[in-house]
Amino acid sequence: MHLRLGTRGSLLARNQAAQVADLLAARGFEVETVIIRTTGDKYQEGVPPLGKDRGIFTKELQQALLEGKIDVAVHSLKDLPTEPVQGLRIGAVLPRASPFDVLVCRRSVELSGISTLGRIGTGSARRKAQLLYLFPHMVIEPIRGNVDTRLRKLDEGQFDGIILAEAAMERLGLHSRAYLRLPGAFMLPAPAQGAIAVEIRADDPQIREIVGELDHLPSRAAVEAERHFLRVLQGGCLAPVAALGIVRGDRLILAGRVLSPDGRKRLDGTLSSLLTEAEKLGERLAEQLLDQGAAPLITAAREFSPEGFAS
Repeated sequence: MHLRLGTRGSLLARNQAAQVADLLAARGFEVETVIIRTTGDKYQEGVPPLGKDRGIFTKELQQALLEGKIDVAVHSLKDLPTEPVQGLRIGAVLPRASPFDVLVCRRSVELSGISTLGRIGTGSARRKAQLLYLFPHMVIEPIRGNVDTRLRKLDEGQFDGIILAEAAMERLGLHSRAYLRLPGAFMLPAPAQGAIAVEIRADDPQIREIVGELDHLPSRAAVEAERHFLRVLQGGCLAPVAALGIVRGDRLILAGRVLSPDGRKRLDGTLSSLLTEAEKLGERLAEQLLDQGAAPLITAAREFSPEGFAS
């Protein structure tokens, strides 16, 4: 059987798509990779037009899937909006890579030395707010582009350090770079960071069965809890919202965090449940933080919307 696999064209996206293609090929399927350019790819070097942050790396892939131009779409799951698209569903979540953020510098640095750094580059409001909570006077400036572009800007001296996803560094084989993993207590990751999702059409049972064999249930439970937490909070892609699910046997522990855009206020919560109750766990934790005053922080983030920063 011939399967058309849709992906963005960046090196990281193609690397992720190759993982899915290899898994399908190992099961005897012939896989054709289809490169689709997304809105987000067009604005890698600049700031997306106002209002275009939501789904800018996924919409074109989803449209191609709905139109039957591809059979499956591969996404970085943290890029996929939490609001479902009618006619589509997540068919599988691959075993998750590291969900954590890392600080990449031109020289080695420890956690205790972060406060001595000058300019830090990140395009994420979530990362910026968490850094400002710990280091209120730190200079944090927006940075865009793919991983190679950001690393080049670091090496050129435009920044003293940049924040990236550890999963991206691992998948691109950049182990030789000096980087420091930021623990969750220091910087909680974006919901679903490090996870690869395979999206399919909801009305295609054959593809659902094929792709379902790739599903890693512990990873899926963790990211479902994180994404439901974000969805109930209505955090969207601009609010500084972070979450991390950790699986321990048949239990799922979910930590969540909401911050003000300037990092002056931070709300944290942790709950646990059975692995089978992932969505309910995300909802419960979101409601707990809403009771603590998360809604005004999220509203402030939407109104603040600093240029160059997304989630």
